[in-house]
Amino acid sequence: MSARLEDKGSYLIVHNSDEKRGALSASLVEALTQAAVLACEPRIGCFVLTGGAFFCSGGDLNVLITRREMQLDERISSIGVLNDMIRAVHDAPVPVVAAIEGGAAGAGLSLALACDLVVAAKGAQFSAAYVKAGLTPDGALTHSLSRALPRQLVMEICLLGRAVTTEKLAGHGLIYALSEPGAALAEAEALAQMIAKGPRVAQSRIKALVNRAVDSPFEDILNQETKYMAEAQGGQEAAEGISAFLQKRATNFEPDKDA
Repeated sequence: MSARLEDKGSYLIVHNSDEKRGALSASLVEALTQAAVLACEPRIGCFVLTGGAFFCSGGDLNVLITRREMQLDERISSIGVLNDMIRAVHDAPVPVVAAIEGGAAGAGLSLALACDLVVAAKGAQFSAAYVKAGLTPDGALTHSLSRALPRQLVMEICLLGRAVTTEKLAGHGLIYALSEPGAALAEAEALAQMIAKGPRVAQSRIKALVNRAVDSPFEDILNQETKYMAEAQGGQEAAEGISAFLQKRATNFEPDKDA
């Protein structure tokens, strides 16, 4: 199985392999790690994560069954590789957009929900059928689902192992946009291009705030927002943004400003 990283100049695309319905592989982990490193460059404003006919089917059960012979600490270490990948996407300094055809399952769903915005084809299905194999969710899946969905729907997905459609999840706000089948990547790229034209520092700070907001005390978020706002008011991005607004012209944010 293989994955590749494509550099589009102002944004990156990580293409997951279509083999075995995009099952997780070492090459995907490597490509995502490389993307996370490159995303720290000022010229990069976004990256898109996509697959083939099926976004990502998660872990290969033929591989997972071999872990029965491992010691507990070895199994924890193996799962830690998945956690590092999820963390790299969640904590990337730029917005990450998932472009999903077919659907996402298991840890593939965890990966999709670690992204900041999801564009999914109509009719695609999302599932977390760990329970049917006597397993429990990983990759922070219960965290991601519970922040966005009603408890009963999270239980349906995780406890009953039922697949749900993009249309149902979009109705609960878990999906940013629905595309026609085959058009998810094109719509995600258009979104990435728009994001890449924005104020990079402000976007990075907004992502950090939103990621922390639900689980942090009110005063902590209030103080962090105050710090970011005060810093932004003295920066070049705000100078350009405010000037453009007052002059009724398009903004022209320079990637290396305020970095």
